[in-house]
Amino acid sequence: MTESPCIPLLKALADETRWCIVRQLLTGSLTVGELVDQLQISQYNISKHVRILREAGILRTERKGKHVLCHVTPEFKTRLAQEDPVLDLGCCSFRF
Repeated sequence: MTESPCIPLLKALADETRWCIVRQLLTGSLTVGELVDQLQISQYNISKHVRILREAGILRTERKGKHVLCHVTPEFKTRLAQEDPVLDLGCCSFRF
């Protein structure tokens, strides 16, 4: 049995913290430190969740000196409706 392409996305977005991270990053890029400040979660946990979202293809990161800048991938953004952030996976849809 082959895995549906939406399963990794669903697994990554199943956690409320990861959902909040993506919602924050839909408005623009933020560093891990900025996510820590905005979400009031430890750097360790933010980094762990960012790694899971990156492995699912939802986020990408780039190092800027001492900071890690996080972005929502263009591929993920294309799945979202422009005026109303709804993620359509084909099998189901989610509103951010």
